Amino acid sequence: MRVLVIGSGGREHALCWALAGSPLLTKLFCAPGNPGIATVAECVAIGALEIETLVAFAQDNAIDLVVPGAEAPLVAGLADAMDAAGIACCGPTRAAAQLEGSKIFTKEIADAAGIPTALWERFDEAEAAREFIRRRGAPIVVKADGLAAGKGVVVAQTEQEAIAAVDAMMDQRVFGESGASVVIEECLVGPEVSLFALCDGEAAVLIGSAQDHKRVGDGDTGPNTGGMGAYSPVPGFPPALEQACMEQIIQPALREMAHRGMPFRGILFAGLMVTDSGVKLIEFNVRFGDPECQILVLRMKSDLLAALQAACDGELKNFDLRLHDTAAVGVVLAARGYPDNPEKGSVIRGLDRAAAQPSVSVFHAGTQAGSDGAILASGGRVLTVCAVAPDVATARARAYAGVDAVAWPEGFCRRDIAARAI
Repeated sequence: MRVLVIGSGGREHALCWALAGSPLLTKLFCAPGNPGIATVAECVAIGALEIETLVAFAQDNAIDLVVPGAEAPLVAGLADAMDAAGIACCGPTRAAAQLEGSKIFTKEIADAAGIPTALWERFDEAEAAREFIRRRGAPIVVKADGLAAGKGVVVAQTEQEAIAAVDAMMDQRVFGESGASVVIEECLVGPEVSLFALCDGEAAVLIGSAQDHKRVGDGDTGPNTGGMGAYSPVPGFPPALEQACMEQIIQPALREMAHRGMPFRGILFAGLMVTDSGVKLIEFNVRFGDPECQILVLRMKSDLLAALQAACDGELKNFDLRLHDTAAVGVVLAARGYPDNPEKGSVIRGLDRAAAQPSVSVFHAGTQAGSDGAILASGGRVLTVCAVAPDVATARARAYAGVDAVAWPEGFCRRDIAARAI
């Protein structure tokens, strides 16, 4: 098979790494890719949102399967365009991608399907939203309806903080039209878990679950980020609970989407909270998480390429996707100033030394190659250093040994990734 992965982050590096090991693979491309991806795939200089150009490239290069990494191309209609060109794409249509593209849409699906989720209200006018907050009090959660690069959710501990979020989203339009409408919902309490399923429109198979660390600082302090690290498996979220979530959350969502004439194909990522009254849905995403993808592919026993092809062929009812009985931990190295104003251009050394540590893998995200071949920081989240081991404690120790082998004074990481699991 000839495969095109779309994206340039750590998630896409992990996907390329996993696909490169498939015996089904003939040729692997990635658009636009990064220096790490270039070691396992041929990178092509096409942006993830240049849909017409991506379709033309797929046609010209006889691509058999397109694997999108991030949500924005899917919300923009990438899968529709590939389908129209007769090219298989393991991702949802623009209509089905509303599960991530619109918080309001997801809440409506959850209510219609009987999926447990937080109580919520929709607001299209700022003053009505502010009045609701004053009436309900805090803590309370304010969410921009549309895509906001992972920054459109504010868990407000005070009324003033919630009202400030409404002002920023609806009046100041800091997220553009994504904040024209907002969802305001009750603040659930409990540990968060990311659950991933591969879907073909009707059937779904469990990929696995992981726990992400969203706050930038140790002890879950500071602003939210795209994710500072993750680990899998998650203590307190055993296989029986994973299967219960498949039956009570994933399958009902698939049935409701099919009922609405927009069957969901691809990776369905359920952000869950384990509350005292049971597991509840926080949000749906329509792709792998980052950095959860990095650690899940390291645990994957099954052929990922065969699984993605089965999803496109509607054959998941006959497919069993398995993980190794191991643990994996991933630690994100970010550029100083992240998440607000990450510093770019600094030189990263010691990557070979880090990858030589026992059971360590280094996935590139915000990197670029310098004119002299040096690896430079070019984004906020720059690397994910991952390790596998028989248990989480050993995997964690190995991952941090990999981190400590990287020579990058301008970078930083959290030092408590997976500590809660030990």
